[in-house]
Amino acid sequence: MLTLSRVTARASSTTHGQQQRLFASVSKAPIFASNPHVLEDLEVVRNGDKQGIEALPPFVVSRERGFLPRQDPMVNLPPQFKNLDSLLDRMTIHQPAKSSDPNAERAPGLLALGQFGDAVESELKVDGPEMKAVKDLLADPQGRNHLIAALFRDYCFAVSSYLLEPTDQAYRKTGKYVPGRKVLPAQLAVPITQLAENLGHFPFMEYASSYALQNWKVKDPNFKGPAGRLSFDNLELIRAFEDAQGSERGFILVHVEMVAFTNILISATEDALAAIHADDVKGFENAFERLLGGYQKINRSMDTMWGRSKNGDYMKFRTFIYGTAPKKGNPMFPEGVVYEGVSEEPQWYRGESGANDNIIPLNDNLLEIVKNFPKNPLTEQLREFRKYRPASQRDYVNTLEFRAQDAGVRDFAMRKIDRLTALYILLVEQNREFRNRHWNFTKEYIIKHTKFPLATGGSPIIKYLPHNLDVVLRTLEESYADFTPMDTAELVTRHGFAGEILAKQVEEAGVRAQAQRRVLDREVKELSEARDGGDNGMAQQYDTTAVDKVFQDVKKPPQRGWVGNDGVG
Repeated sequence: MLTLSRVTARASSTTHGQQQRLFASVSKAPIFASNPHVLEDLEVVRNGDKQGIEALPPFVVSRERGFLPRQDPMVNLPPQFKNLDSLLDRMTIHQPAKSSDPNAERAPGLLALGQFGDAVESELKVDGPEMKAVKDLLADPQGRNHLIAALFRDYCFAVSSYLLEPTDQAYRKTGKYVPGRKVLPAQLAVPITQLAENLGHFPFMEYASSYALQNWKVKDPNFKGPAGRLSFDNLELIRAFEDAQGSERGFILVHVEMVAFTNILISATEDALAAIHADDVKGFENAFERLLGGYQKINRSMDTMWGRSKNGDYMKFRTFIYGTAPKKGNPMFPEGVVYEGVSEEPQWYRGESGANDNIIPLNDNLLEIVKNFPKNPLTEQLREFRKYRPASQRDYVNTLEFRAQDAGVRDFAMRKIDRLTALYILLVEQNREFRNRHWNFTKEYIIKHTKFPLATGGSPIIKYLPHNLDVVLRTLEESYADFTPMDTAELVTRHGFAGEILAKQVEEAGVRAQAQRRVLDREVKELSEARDGGDNGMAQQYDTTAVDKVFQDVKKPPQRGWVGNDGVG
């Protein structure tokens, strides 16, 4: 079995590209407590091996930075990429104002004018300096992963803009979508494929590696805020499709601030598992208390989305984060996309989506909620979403499922010793709050504005999140049913007023879950019926059979299966 420790032990003796592919192929088999799972425990880090550390991928899960990249994203590209840099600066629909006056007129960018595709073909050449520079870089990539990650981000923006420009032009003029471009020219297709192969990614825009977690810069390194220097008010975008100062900024950077709190989640998760192995009840309780505090901070940050990204603005940039998948089920790309100079066969990739985030999958796996997900097409789709993450994140979240079950996290928490059970239930409640807010975002930001049936990642917009939320509500109900009046009395006896407050929070969570599940079922039924009118959000009607067939079996009798993802685009 190829484990994380064995991969990193070879860091200094392999090329960077070989190293990345080793990380991308880490075994899915169970890896338990004896192996390092976070950056700080890796041998190259403990030994201070600078060369070995430089050879690590841009993303390695850590106690210090959580799921954020190891380094702040690179902002400026080297001079040999000036043509690409210029295109991306000029592409944004609303160009930066030339003065500080908030009412100053702003020029339209290439995407506003429908000129980006033509500009790519005239300014980036197959034999141009950019393609040569990428080839030279990847021929000797050792210690240069920071630049490789920045280039992958920027080529992702260029690829999505090129392919989806006609789709966005049509939507802004008519409110309906049309298919995107079928062929990606070699000057984009070849370098993004080479960069993706080096990093272990798909050659298409992803949440972590391009649109969100590699797309921010800090204004003041000494800023004090809820998330320190990574607080929303201290962040700016590097790239944007529509407006780097408007709602797109809010949409992306709220996500960055949320992920800035995941260092708490990683540290508490590792400590909780260690406490179980040591049969340390107090240590486990302390870890769960910190974990609860971390999720509360994330949910508070998430709630600021309403004010920082207007629901009426989301559709102004959402088109560009769509993918080309599912195969033959996405009317934007019914024939896929041919990557010129790479393959004559069409390719299909899922779009950027919150489904690629790790905040909720960590909760699902650590609390063993995963065991309650039914085996059906939606759950299978969640497994596929897992592939659209950096390799170390994919490995960490996948491995956590086995580590939690091996340790018996739920059983340990439900032993009803002191506050353990109450904290477990409140952590499931944080999962519910997150997923419920995500569903509310979907209704207000997307469903109210388009009849198109697919989310950006290719999931069915009305079925996907409710399916996941329903499982969490049932888990919350079952956990609350195990919390008896005797448990409440014990909390009050041991902790007085603080115990009474904790017991009240548990009761409110349990009662809320029962009511919400009934409302959710009715809501999904009504939304589905309201869409049975033939309008599917495309300028030309298309046969929805392929889409419907993929998800028609979601009501089959439940069988327990793996899941590790959540989100919507």
